[in-house]
Amino acid sequence: MSEQEQMQSEQAQYIEHTANWVKQVIMKYNLCPFARREVERASIRYVAVEEHKPKAVLQALLAECVLLDEQPEVETTLVILPRGFEGFYAYLDLVDMANDALFEQGFEGKYQLASFHPDYCFDGEPQDDAANYTNRSPYPTLHLIREASMEQALAGYDDPESIPERNIRFARRKGSDFFVKLLAQCTKP
Repeated sequence: MSEQEQMQSEQAQYIEHTANWVKQVIMKYNLCPFARREVERASIRYVAVEEHKPKAVLQALLAECVLLDEQPEVETTLVILPRGFEGFYAYLDLVDMANDALFEQGFEGKYQLASFHPDYCFDGEPQDDAANYTNRSPYPTLHLIREASMEQALAGYDDPESIPERNIRFARRKGSDFFVKLLAQCTKP
């Protein structure tokens, strides 16, 4: 297998694992009540970015914004970062840079970021709090969301402010071990 073929095979695995996570965790347990529709419509784009330098990742992220502009049938993009951002704090720095780049390039108000990481930890919460699993994913991931679509979805949802609190209660009720097993299942062949 050539180096190019090996890289394509690895990228396909990262995408498969992330799509499994969306279906088997996010959608199945309704952590995002809007995910099911997009999974069923096959309107989620998954992109594995092998770059590990922030500037290159930001260029890839901005390219995805342009793609979303050009392809309205693609509702959302999950940018998967399998290398270089394993450390949660380095990843948070990248998220800040990504938000700045969206603003600087005129995408603020058009796209917003949601962030997911294998070691996600909400500010001020202990690392082992099961609530952190509401934002834990197989790989560091930047999720580009169309703001207009989000506003439309939220307008048709009773009490959207309750979603995070509901998810936290659910995660704490299930416990960390439950989510550790779920995430492990997402990456099994």
